[in-house]
Amino acid sequence: MSIQKLKDIVRNISDFPIPGIEFKDITTLFQSPESLHELSDILYEMYKDKGITMVVGIESRGFFMGPATALRLNAGFAPIRKPGKLPYKVYEESYTKEYGEDAIQIHADALGKDDVVLIHDDLLATGGTMLAAYKLVKKMGVKKVYLNFLIELEMLDARKLFPEDVEVESILKFEI
Repeated sequence: MSIQKLKDIVRNISDFPIPGIEFKDITTLFQSPESLHELSDILYEMYKDKGITMVVGIESRGFFMGPATALRLNAGFAPIRKPGKLPYKVYEESYTKEYGEDAIQIHADALGKDDVVLIHDDLLATGGTMLAAYKLVKKMGVKKVYLNFLIELEMLDARKLFPEDVEVESILKFEI
């Protein structure tokens, strides 16, 4: 299956969640075993030689492919969630997003200094959530961090938010 075919499977929903937004619905990618296998294979091939020890998925759509990728890479999985969702001691990072203020949390014991971490989410748009996740993970003193998205909206140029030495990868890139 080609990247273009995967892009064609993504459903566009106009004016969601607010007027003027063209929402990229990735749930259609998971309805077909063929496209789900293809995504899994692509993610595995991208990171199989990077020494990943932990995959961190961002709530909630980072939970779709994050655990599956961790399994393929023989790595652990840790969730980053919104405040109040994790039952143990947490580290927190606040950030500004397009619709206001928010925060994310991770368990304080989820990552260690020897971990090579892949942070995964579904979409790179304005980049605020991933930037907060990146800062949160870096504060935990890990060895290295990679960033991955299923989809990137290139016209928003959010890659510029991240340090140049951080590898940022997206599978499907859209101009609009």
